[in-house]
Formats: sequence, structure tokens, C-alpha cells
Amino acid sequence: MYPAEFDYVKVSSLEEAISLKQQGDENSILAGGHSLIPAMKLRLSTPKKLIDISGLNQYKNISNNGSHISIGALCTHKQCAESDVIQQNCPALSDAASVIGDPHVRNKGTIGGALAHSDPQADYPGAILALNATMVVKGSSGGRTIAADDYFTGLWETALGEGELLTEIRIPVNPMNANSCYVKFPQPASRYPYVGCGVALSSSGGNCSDIRVGFSGVGEWAFRDAGIENALKGQALNSSSIAAAAEKAAEGKAVLSDHFVSEEYRRAMSKVFAKRAITKVS
Repeated sequence: MYPAEFDYVKVSSLEEAISLKQQGDENSILAGGHSLIPAMKLRLSTPKKLIDISGLNQYKNISNNGSHISIGALCTHKQCAESDVIQQNCPALSDAASVIGDPHVRNKGTIGGALAHSDPQADYPGAILALNATMVVKGSSGGRTIAADDYFTGLWETALGEGELLTEIRIPVNPMNANSCYVKFPQPASRYPYVGCGVALSSSGGNCSDIRVGFSGVGEWAFRDAGIENALKGQALNSSSIAAAAEKAAEGKAVLSDHFVSEEYRRAMSKVFAKRAITKVS
């Protein structure tokens, strides 16, 4: 199927993009296009104007700023997967980026586009939650930051305001995030996760001193799993305690069911992949 007719503008500044976006809700931002273009072809999205921000090279950098890792919203999945800075300081993010789609998607798709789109079955959200990231956004009234815990608000919904654009992702530099991972149970064709689990963990004397667990693909939107976290904090890190904590996966959460995977199976696999992720960083 072909998209509906639309106008196209390639902008030279973020301010121009924000101004054009505010001219109408029917105008859409184009970054890598790997979420928007398929939706347009199916006429699930029919923007009147595409605002192409792919030429804004200042949002394509990854750097260590001491207190946090700064990731420009236009960084590709391939950049995030292969970045030494990310691999050393927040490996859960490089894990997630490296298993998104196929090489074509990873070379073109962007982390900002994926997080703004907020597909409930995307990879990044689980890792972003585990890493306690912060989203930097900008609109006509200025900039602000949104904590990852507050960012994912519903099915295909985020805390981004009307006319706001995601410009940067910040991930704290600390030993806990340096000891992180992301594992997933992928759909064989699309590579979307039936279950994706991100974990960041710190330990002392063989005990878990702190842990953050984020799930993608399990619920209608990504979520922190407080049940697992509370069950493992302060406990000795061994196979028994990890297994017991993993049994809490998705407890009390509404879990997706579709023609590929049932709710019951997703719940079961959530426990399996939580155990795998925690074991990997213990």
C-alpha cells in the first residue's frame, strides 16, 4: 500500500522543526523513519507534512560528560550498539541496540525516534528504565528533563508534550549502570521482544545492595518491576535468591496476549528472562 499524499520539509535547525510541528498535530517528525514510514504505508499514520530532522548532526554524538553519558537523539542503533563509551558505562543499552531488527534497521533507525514512538514491544524501554535514564526534551517554551520512570505513560504514549522533541538521552555514570545487561526472547521474524528484560545491579559483600529491573514487550507499556527489586535487595546473590526474586516477575501487571504468545506464556517467560538477566550481572 502507498502512503497518503504529504508535503516534505528537511529542516536545518531544531527550532525550525519545533515551529513546523506546532503548525498542526497532523505534521510528523521524521528521523530514521523505521517506525513512521511503515505506519504511513499502512495508512495508520497520514501526516500532512513530514519534518525531516535527519540533517541535524549535532544530535548524533555520544559522549561521557563525567556524571552522565550523553546520547544524541539522532544516534543510530548501530552507533549505540558499537559505542565504547556505552559498552563500558551502560552495557544494557548496547545489548538492546545490538538486537534491534536487522542490520538495515540498525544502520538507519535512531534511539530518539524509537523512544518517541514508544512501541510497547520495542527493546530500548526496558534498558532505559533499568539504567535510570533521563530524557532531555525541547519545545517552544524551552527545555526540560523527564525521568525514565515518568516517561512511558501508556500504550504508544509518553510524557512528551505537544510540540516537544526528544533531543538527548542521559544515563548516569556509576558502578551499578556499568554492571548492567539486557536479554530478550525475540519474535523470530520481526525480532521484537516477546519479553525483554534490562537489569542494573550493585552488590556488596556478596549481597545485592541495589537493583533496577525494566521490562519491554510484556505489558501495554514498559515498566519497572518493583516485585523483583524488593525481593532481591539486601539478599545474598545466589541461585536460590535470584530464582525466588525472578518468580515475582510481572506480578500484579497487565500482560499482553496476542496470536503469537499468550498472556500465560509471556508471564512464564518473564520469569525465565529475569532470572537470566540477573544471573548475568551477579
